[in-house]
Amino acid sequence: MMNIRVDVVLPCLNEAQALPWILERLPAGYRAIVVDNGSTDGSADLARILGAYVVHERRRGFGAAAHAGLLAATAPIVAFCDADASMDPRDLPLVVDPISADEADLVLGRRRPTTRNAWPPHARLANTYLSWRLRRITGVNIHDLGPMRAARRDHLLALDLHDRRSGYPLEMFLGAAAANWRIREVDTGYAPRVGRSKVTGTVRGTLTAIQDMSALLSANNAQSANNARSANSASSTRNPNTNEARS
Repeated sequence: MMNIRVDVVLPCLNEAQALPWILERLPAGYRAIVVDNGSTDGSADLARILGAYVVHERRRGFGAAAHAGLLAATAPIVAFCDADASMDPRDLPLVVDPISADEADLVLGRRRPTTRNAWPPHARLANTYLSWRLRRITGVNIHDLGPMRAARRDHLLALDLHDRRSGYPLEMFLGAAAANWRIREVDTGYAPRVGRSKVTGTVRGTLTAIQDMSALLSANNAQSANNARSANSASSTRNPNTNEARS
């Protein structure tokens, strides 16, 4: 029996065209967890035939599928990868190995387009703006909130992630930054996806992702402000030089 050291979560919605290419390229010791999110093209059955562990998640949304895969994982390290053949599973060790070596707690794959048409301009612009905001908010030198990523399973579960839509990767990053995780970014190839895009390949999908992520950032900023006010209040109460203390 193969020793499974990494579970690879593959959120899936009608990816039958890409799955054979994806699954045959998984490195040894990596198990595919294909999370079917309501496919109508036989993706789940095909994935099962090809040897993947299949999970069904009825709630639509990238976050719902990704989190269902995380809950189903049993390996000590969990990686995430799109199931549309835009990212090569043979690159997974790039994000996994620093975790295995205890050199990082979260590793993100920075997408490097392999062809001119791999990354639509509207999606790249949105990602550039988001990365800039995240660098300012967290101080982490990030350039891409890439879909290929890896971390330890128990650490990810401890983040207690709640977003079930497009904001899931962002919530993971913000939670990791707030917990002072060692976050690293590595270059990974990015090719045109196989089949119809649901998110970044369409303007509508990109706008939906921006809306979800903006809501998360607003909530994060509000929480940070509340924490700062609470800290200042506690400090004033303890400080003997405050007016209250002097009276």
